Amino acid sequence: MKILLLEDDDFICEQIKTYFELNDHFVDVYHDGEALLENALLDNFDIFLFDINTPKKNGLETLAEIRKTNTATPSIFLTALSDIEFVKKGYNAGCNDYVRKPFNIEELELRIMQLVHKNSQNIIKIDRNYNFDMSHMELAFDDIPVSLNVQEKNLIYILLKNKGTVVPPETIKDYVWEDKSVCDNTLRTKIKKLRSKLKNNFIQNVRNLGYKIADND
Repeated sequence: MKILLLEDDDFICEQIKTYFELNDHFVDVYHDGEALLENALLDNFDIFLFDINTPKKNGLETLAEIRKTNTATPSIFLTALSDIEFVKKGYNAGCNDYVRKPFNIEELELRIMQLVHKNSQNIIKIDRNYNFDMSHMELAFDDIPVSLNVQEKNLIYILLKNKGTVVPPETIKDYVWEDKSVCDNTLRTKIKKLRSKLKNNFIQNVRNLGYKIADND
């Protein structure tokens, strides 16, 4: 899972980044709304976590700009502001939830997972042997965990988010390697290494288009 965080408090940034990245998620941090709008690849993220009081462009303005692009990625406002008027403004700007500071990081995680996976199963059955826990980023073969690195987990995750649909190489590379520029050969090598760890090859190569995991439901 990839998290886009807009927050100007360094301690909170470090708290969120450390907690989620220890659990094999990725957190991209911006300290002001203008920089986020200019540089973030919005379609690559699964959740937006926005503070309201940020420099240059605040969280309310930033999310409102994003919603104008028809980006429907779920969002949570993190703020110490408790006035009901700010709560109303947050929902009017397009947020899905509202968490007041100081917050419990595990509660925040639960709220994120509820939003990200509310319209889908947390554990997805891939084939007769394999399933993948979307919340905990874990692949299992006959309920026995398979050892994967973070990139391999993210590769399976982005394919399962689009299960039954061909995912273009550029989309996969942007998601798996974050902001790093990689070539198609690097992606092919990564998929080859991942397949070597699998007893069943459930990752399909669709010539000249990309990769997919078939929808066998």
